[in-house]
Amino acid sequence: IFLTGSTGYVGAHVASLLLEGHKDRLNLLVRARDAREAEVRLWKSMQIHMDFPVFHDHLRSRIRIFRGDLTESRFGLADDEYRDLVETTDSVIHCAASLNRKSEKTCLNVNLRGTLEVIKAARAAQDHHGLRRFSDVSTVAIAGHRFNEVVREDEALDWQRSDYDPYARTKKFCEHMVHELLPDVRQTVFRPSIILGDSRYPETTQFDMVRAFVFLAGLPVLPFRPDDRIDIVNVDFVSESIVTIHQKDRPDHGIYHLSSGTQSQTFRELTNALAGAQGGGGPVYLPWLEKPFTSINNWLADNMRGNAIGFGATLLKVFIPYLVWNTVFDNTRITTETGRNPVPFSAYSYPLLKFSRDGNFTYPYRDWPPE
Repeated sequence: IFLTGSTGYVGAHVASLLLEGHKDRLNLLVRARDAREAEVRLWKSMQIHMDFPVFHDHLRSRIRIFRGDLTESRFGLADDEYRDLVETTDSVIHCAASLNRKSEKTCLNVNLRGTLEVIKAARAAQDHHGLRRFSDVSTVAIAGHRFNEVVREDEALDWQRSDYDPYARTKKFCEHMVHELLPDVRQTVFRPSIILGDSRYPETTQFDMVRAFVFLAGLPVLPFRPDDRIDIVNVDFVSESIVTIHQKDRPDHGIYHLSSGTQSQTFRELTNALAGAQGGGGPVYLPWLEKPFTSINNWLADNMRGNAIGFGATLLKVFIPYLVWNTVFDNTRITTETGRNPVPFSAYSYPLLKFSRDGNFTYPYRDWPPE
């Protein structure tokens, strides 16, 4: 399986599940200056999932690292390396992406150019020996501007709707490229909603959205409608869904929302759970403050760079559109097919936020053990 994004949050979860529960060898694209740096980067991403002896055994027996860059032609690999990648790839899971919602340049480069290079490698594998499946990890954000909706898979992609940011816009076009350029390859599109934490343990290596929620959780007044729902999903549900469907011979559908769907919790349910866990009272909701709050927050983001307030405001500036759209994404397809349901965010939110705050939003990475 050619897996991109293995050093990222979702990609590392997918890689660990494939290594733990399946027998396939993994071709992993890792950006690094030399072989040891590539191995160290991979260990850094995988150590939240396994101890070093297990990782090292997988590295030696089932993982082949291709040291390259997603955005370079043929990933910057030598001809023989690229040929080996193509000829040994049976299927593709494309997780790599830039989530930088502020930079159109970065999203165009990584998401569009990078995905095109992955498609070209998949095309070469299909032409050489046939490809079992191409799985594209997209996002529910491709649905564009919405308000008060329950969106189903086949209704989400609408070219007439405006997009909130460059990330959503480029990921929408990535889906289109895969569909148009690999018509003879079985395809699966996965669209996660807001991914926040792992329901099994409080540790995380992804902190941007957590920072935004910690900031909001500390406010005595929130400018939201308390009964609006917010579609948050745990990363273990997302990664298990991707692996299960990708490894299935004949999935029931081509597109899946990996989301909490109509079971998404409201702001009030989430803040009540956090307040209860901390032994305090919940915030006051004043929805009429939404516009002035957004204006003030955007001013802080633009004018107070370099400090904690400005950083928190910058994160919120990116995510506010997704916090006030009161839109959820139907997950009936994935829950019916896998028999699994996402865990409510309120069930694990406090341990996640506590771990993040106590560690100052850093993960205590372990070094490569001495030889």
